[in-house]
Amino acid sequence: MNTAIEKQVTRKIFLRLLPLLICLYIISYLDRVNVGFAALTMNADIGLSAAVYGWGAGLFFVGYCLFEVPSNLLMAKVGARRWIARILFTWGLIATCMALVQGPKSFLIMRFLLGVAEAGFFPAVILYLTFWFPVRYRARIISIFMLSIPISLAIGAPVSTALLQLDGLMGLKGWQWLFIIEGIPGVLLFGVVLKYLPDSPKQAAWLSDEERQWLVNELDKDAKAHPAALDGQSTIWKVFCNPSILALCFIYFTATAANVGLSMFLPQMIKQQGFTGMEIGYITAIPYIVGCIGMVSIGFLSDRFNKRTAFVILALLLIAGGLGAAGWLSGSNLAIIAMCVATVGIMGCKGPFWPLPALYLSGSSAAAGIALINSVGNLGGFFGPGIIGVTKEMTGSYESGLYLLAGLAILGIFTTLIFISDRGKAQKGLPVSDAVPTRG
Repeated sequence: MNTAIEKQVTRKIFLRLLPLLICLYIISYLDRVNVGFAALTMNADIGLSAAVYGWGAGLFFVGYCLFEVPSNLLMAKVGARRWIARILFTWGLIATCMALVQGPKSFLIMRFLLGVAEAGFFPAVILYLTFWFPVRYRARIISIFMLSIPISLAIGAPVSTALLQLDGLMGLKGWQWLFIIEGIPGVLLFGVVLKYLPDSPKQAAWLSDEERQWLVNELDKDAKAHPAALDGQSTIWKVFCNPSILALCFIYFTATAANVGLSMFLPQMIKQQGFTGMEIGYITAIPYIVGCIGMVSIGFLSDRFNKRTAFVILALLLIAGGLGAAGWLSGSNLAIIAMCVATVGIMGCKGPFWPLPALYLSGSSAAAGIALINSVGNLGGFFGPGIIGVTKEMTGSYESGLYLLAGLAILGIFTTLIFISDRGKAQKGLPVSDAVPTRG
């Protein structure tokens, strides 16, 4: 193996693609969760109850789910550069227009439309990264890309809280300024994506012929070494009915329910402990700063030991233990430590999880399968805040909701143990003839 050219190519790709993709996902994720900070004042202004807010916050993921698979299939036809740019412009526009909501009905409609607009972005990026990085790099690369989430929340927490202080400026509420200022970057970066994001290595003028050939050879070797159970000629129906793909959907559902349920209500949980103003923003950032460390560490260890399922199980254990302890310690400052543990699991799950679909899918089936996993899994984003909102109204506290999400993570552990294997295709006992190696 030519280690010199390997280091040269991977470094080049990393520096050319990852900073822009990370920037885009930071903006994307902040635009979907900044409603958690807006809720500190918005709910009272437009008359949202805890239950309506919870289901509305999660309604984003219903629109996201319905349009995820067709969006990702269109990306495969249109090309990553143009399709990601389109998604970026649309979600930026709708995120900005969230400032126009006036009551429960308009709030629910706009959250649904925001999900429709953003559908396809994340699975498009995950699939896109498989065009550029060999298998042995993917967990760490995905972990680094997924740093966008805790970074967006760590930065967004104090920034969003500060924007609420603009209340009354030019006759607008603070939460309206929050949506406007944090939504505009999505619109402005539309042209940057069109100019700087190549569709594939063939369009990358910054790769030499030798570098491009090395990359193609490595990706071909991976395809032959890890033949997928479902290839590019498989029907969409086969992808959707595959037991392991459905299991991956549920596992991601459990992690997403915990992630979104916690992030949408964390500022309000901290406020309930007696903190106010900028204190809420700074304390909210703490679990996500810790989550950054956990995410990178688990991703690198997963690559180092070439163990995906073991580290997914570890992450789910941290989620269950952290959320359960946060519920038990509710009202105490120690609950923040428990939330940090849960966030390490929530963030750390993503690195070892997302290389798993490539063990079962290749070619065009990968576009459909990854989109299916992400869309169905993201329905957890509807369930998580919804269940916390409902239990908060029923019991007057957040404990029951946290316990339910912890229990869901435990179900995810059993699902992983039963249905998922690092060997991929062999888990399902499909004949080798069903696997036609293609570069995914």
